[in-house]
Amino acid sequence: MALGAQPSDILGLILRQTLVLVSTGMLAGMAAALGGTRLLVSVLYGVGATDLLTYGGVLLLLGGAAFLASYLPARRATKVDPMVALRYE
Repeated sequence: MALGAQPSDILGLILRQTLVLVSTGMLAGMAAALGGTRLLVSVLYGVGATDLLTYGGVLLLLGGAAFLASYLPARRATKVDPMVALRYE
């Protein structure tokens, strides 16, 4: 922001970077979960091995948590005065 970036630019940059990391992790996790259910079919009670509602709920929950975990600090960072941050460094 000290070099001319708007608060919305900073917020967008942080959220975009988080989205890339989270989506990569979710895709890898989905692949591992689908592969792992074949090994754990006998342990799953009341849930199918490829229950789309369960997978969707977990993805939504983890995605929401990741969004909040990045949005709240990013929003707080946009409220910092650039001169105060530069003086601190």
